[in-house]
Amino acid sequence: MIDFACKKFDLDEVIKCVLGLSKSEFNLLKFLSEHEEKFKTEELSKKLKLDKSTIQRSIKKLHEKNLVSRSQVNQSVGGYVFLYRIKDKENIRKIVTETLENWTGTFKRKLSEW
Repeated sequence: MIDFACKKFDLDEVIKCVLGLSKSEFNLLKFLSEHEEKFKTEELSKKLKLDKSTIQRSIKKLHEKNLVSRSQVNQSVGGYVFLYRIKDKENIRKIVTETLENWTGTFKRKLSEW
């Protein structure tokens, strides 16, 4: 929690806002950021205790935003499964930091014009 004079900001909420994520998307991203291994959607559904369709929607959005990587594994009996993991945590930190710095710069300019 960040205390800013008259308002407290939760770091998770700030990251969620900067990246434009829903609650389930953020929770999924946070889980992936805490684990090195790759996961199937079924595994994520069980571990996060969320419906498989919620995981599928969330992982699709995270993949579209380039926050998670997806790899395909062909199965010996035919077909394939996708495995997901966080793409680049350092890059995500950089995006959040740069966005916050831009917000701060804008705030400073607006305040000086006030």
